[in-house]
Amino acid sequence: MTINGSKLLREELKTLKSKDRPEIIQAIATARGFGDLKENAEYHAAKEKQSFIEGRIKDIESKLSNAEIIDITELNISNKVVFGSTVKILNIESEKQVKYKLVGEDESDIDKGLLSIKHQYLKQS
Repeated sequence: MTINGSKLLREELKTLKSKDRPEIIQAIATARGFGDLKENAEYHAAKEKQSFIEGRIKDIESKLSNAEIIDITELNISNKVVFGSTVKILNIESEKQVKYKLVGEDESDIDKGLLSIKHQYLKQS
């Protein structure tokens, strides 16, 4: 992943641990006060959200511990399309040009021009 992708994941992890996790713990405690847990929708919703948060924390920690962080500014990639490259694509019918940067799957966002190197976006006929 790129340095920026690593930074974004670390920021998300920090938010999950320092903000979201304490908030959901408090929400669970509040929901417990509403009485019978079997029919307590607030409690079950909070527990489900807690499960999602804990799963995401484990997922991010695993990805960061196994990631190879690549500083694309230090790559010598002239005239090659590799991870970290920015490519321009021209639609010959509409003459519209789009630009994409090839990034890791966790930082990809096609609407922002960040294209994952692991996913196939175009249908092949």
